[in-house]
Amino acid sequence: MMARVAALWRHPIKAHGCESLQSVTLAAGQTMPWDRRWAVAHEAARADGSAWAPCANFSRGAKAAALMAITARSDTAAGTVTLSHPDRPDLTFDPDREEAVFLDWVRPLMPEERAQSARILRVEGRGMTDTEFPSLSLVNLASGEDLGRRMGQVLSPLRWRANIHLEGLEPWAEREWIGRRLRAGGAELTVREAIGRCLATAANPETGKRDADTLGALKNEFGHTEFGLYAEVTSGGVLAVGDTVEPLT
Repeated sequence: MMARVAALWRHPIKAHGCESLQSVTLAAGQTMPWDRRWAVAHEAARADGSAWAPCANFSRGAKAAALMAITARSDTAAGTVTLSHPDRPDLTFDPDREEAVFLDWVRPLMPEERAQSARILRVEGRGMTDTEFPSLSLVNLASGEDLGRRMGQVLSPLRWRANIHLEGLEPWAEREWIGRRLRAGGAELTVREAIGRCLATAANPETGKRDADTLGALKNEFGHTEFGLYAEVTSGGVLAVGDTVEPLT
């Protein structure tokens, strides 16, 4: 089962925008560089930035669907991120130094009945992924297309907020990779587990409005709400769009 990398994505600020990459250098035991580098803690959070914390501590698309329509561009040399949203002016800022500017920008996107965004956190040495271990996420585009056909609508792959989009596999064939080592371009990954999905995937990444019962469809069709895979980088190297991904074991 050989796949090809169709796209690479990272999310500089967890749940607040994605950006496309052509290539990335992966390091063993690390997340994709600048992926989930920052996370936005809400006012009821118990996280303080001293260590990894579960996603319930952070503002995210499951609670604020409008966040799903944010896109991002990073300037790693300057340490800045530019955020865009159809209902907000573009914002370029340094998340380490200009928290207040960001909080003013994002406030109109947050539902009034939800805990409001309160501060930006960064844990030194790892991205704030949804997993306790530093992870990369992979999705099979054919699986997303198959789910969309079953639902009678087209589902953007960006609903899944994954790092690596794969093409060339049969629908759902990626589930056979759980527990296996993969050669991915010049790197090696070990697939740890399937990704359990949340309500964020119901939101359209172009509009930030919920328009698809993704969780209901997964449950009705397959008896679970999993889509995609979490993997760990076990040997570093360069991964680029067009590279092959295939099991080693």
